[in-house]
Amino acid sequence: MIRTNEVSKRFSDIQAVSGVSLEIREGEAFGLVGTNGAGKSTLLRMLCGILKPDEGSVLIDEEEIYENEDRKQEVFYLSDDAYFFANATPTEMERYYRSLYANYNSPRFYEMLDIFRLKKDRKISTFSKGMKKQLSLLLGLNAGTKYLLCDETFDGLDPVVRQSVKSLFASEMLSREFTPLIASHNLRELEDICDHVGLLHEGGILLSRDLEDMKFHIHKVQCVLSDKKQEEQLLKEMEVLQYLRQGSLMMITARGTQREILQRISGKNPLFCEVLPLSLEEIFISETEVAGYEIKNIIC
Repeated sequence: MIRTNEVSKRFSDIQAVSGVSLEIREGEAFGLVGTNGAGKSTLLRMLCGILKPDEGSVLIDEEEIYENEDRKQEVFYLSDDAYFFANATPTEMERYYRSLYANYNSPRFYEMLDIFRLKKDRKISTFSKGMKKQLSLLLGLNAGTKYLLCDETFDGLDPVVRQSVKSLFASEMLSREFTPLIASHNLRELEDICDHVGLLHEGGILLSRDLEDMKFHIHKVQCVLSDKKQEEQLLKEMEVLQYLRQGSLMMITARGTQREILQRISGKNPLFCEVLPLSLEEIFISETEVAGYEIKNIIC
């Protein structure tokens, strides 16, 4: 488990991270969402032991990670702007990381290079941005670490490769002890892979919840009732987060289990009723508005 306790980091007069407490459980994909400048990269650098917090602590499996070589063996950090040695090839970068990580899986790395059609002896400086991202991911996935910290991992990847990478993450989680933390400014990138999502804004955590728990307790329905008074009564009986009317069709996002909400609506003898899928963005909009924030002003 990765745990932070009231972690803060300041650069001169800029408070990059402020009082962040998180738990990232083993075997779960954790999504960290926030705009550019929200503090994601600074937080990730503290999680992997590159930066020392000004205040608070970062624990990897109950041990401080800063200047702890044993704990650092369990963490691989993929920065947004991947660094490669000048004139290096994938083979040379693999050799370098193999010297750092005792459990590096070299044969599998080269198998994956072939699958992704990346030439092992081609200079990385000639790769496109997307190819560099792919190479960086393959280097990290094969390091054999328990934790993989990814900063804007999917940025620059085409849709096919993006889905392939998500499938690789899922496969790793099933086959060994593997916990990815994926930081992104795009909620849609996290929706189909993450078990838990945290929202970072202006250096602090606004929200950190299990995705399934959020989905279980918030639902969106559309229905048609024959009586205006019944419509008004229904809205009073439910904990409505959002309400939209299109002609006779009511579209309601409400807090509660699906069963509870449908029971309320069924009691009004609807002419039509249907449960609609909720996106992660819609869930976050509902949750952050309750906390007094408007996510549309936080996440682009």
